Amino acid sequence: MFEKLFKRPSAIARQLAAPLASERASFLGQRAEEGAARDTLVRLARELLVVVRELDLTSSYLITLAAVEAAAERWANRQRRRRRARTLRWPRVFFVQTATAWLRYMGRLCVPEPAPKPFASLIDTFISHLQHERGLSTATMSNYRWHVEHFLTDFSTEGNPFAEVRVEDADAFLARQGAHWCRVSIASSAKALRAFFRYAEGQGWCRTGIAAAIETPRLFREETLPAGPIWEELQQLIPALDSQQPRNIRDRAILLLFTVYGLRSGEVARLRLEDIDWVRERITVVRTKQHCFQLYPLTHEVGSAVARYLQEVRPRCGPREVFLTLKAPFRPLSAGGLYHVTGSRFDHLGIHTPHRGPHALRHACARHLLAQGLSLDAIGDHLGHRSLSSTRHYAKVDLLGLREVARFDLGGLL
Repeated sequence: MFEKLFKRPSAIARQLAAPLASERASFLGQRAEEGAARDTLVRLARELLVVVRELDLTSSYLITLAAVEAAAERWANRQRRRRRARTLRWPRVFFVQTATAWLRYMGRLCVPEPAPKPFASLIDTFISHLQHERGLSTATMSNYRWHVEHFLTDFSTEGNPFAEVRVEDADAFLARQGAHWCRVSIASSAKALRAFFRYAEGQGWCRTGIAAAIETPRLFREETLPAGPIWEELQQLIPALDSQQPRNIRDRAILLLFTVYGLRSGEVARLRLEDIDWVRERITVVRTKQHCFQLYPLTHEVGSAVARYLQEVRPRCGPREVFLTLKAPFRPLSAGGLYHVTGSRFDHLGIHTPHRGPHALRHACARHLLAQGLSLDAIGDHLGHRSLSSTRHYAKVDLLGLREVARFDLGGLL
């Protein structure tokens, strides 16, 4: 590996003579497989030489984070004294990043066990119930877990056993969150707590009546609907077809999937190479909420955008997910990464809207289909809804159409 990175025999000899040469070479090889550029690998190799000199790796003991940070501090101070660095920050940061990544790769990093969450066994049992009995999606269970953990962490500060929990504790918790949460977030938290206490009461963990007594703030009928962009803004949002920038080529394919099919961010993030059937011109989308898959015709515009991304931009590496990060190490885009794709386009174009994420584009797609005269049944099928009730609320957001009806002159009929 070192022979591929360095040309000078003295540099190669220095790498081979330093401790743990094979381990360092193996780590660099893995980074190369992940798509790291040659310049990045050279920089890593040189920094690893510093790491093996500053850390005591002669024994088989695990290395603690405190030891890594202490070594990084010594190295940064030495670099500044030699006038090779203006500040301590970057030598210290790069040392810690390199050392922790390498030690974790070798299994030599001692990472302290996270402190257990209060009443963790109760939460795990509840989440298992949601998974096996109610069949909720992974995203919904994660949301419920977060809210319940947040409440139980707050409740545990009093030191009382869970059996003594009261509805006043839940009300006080929600009231405190109201200082920095919106009503929609409070309502989501209350929904999660009601589900948890309903199960806890059935298991005999606490007194009865708590779930029924938890109140939620009043939500207006259209308050939970993302006020996303109008269709004309959505067309501006998609990068131009003739763009040569890798980010724009990738983001064009992603944004078309959001706008044409109204897909959720998780559905785009999980899209795999084998889900696109180029011969039959169709695309398979896994619907996690319905625990099924749905076939769509692959339109020419979407297919061309995805094909161009695969041919010109996507790196040839191990992950089977379609959309990856642009820089090594290449990883599948997360839901947060997809939110950044849409949000950054809004910022770039100066489009101001309360909601800037992928779900707002899903709503914009639904509103456009409604404006084109499609029935709610057809829109629900397109969006993958389980019931018509999930689609009806899109009719509420066609305010422009309702205003036109209001302006209609009834010609003295009334």
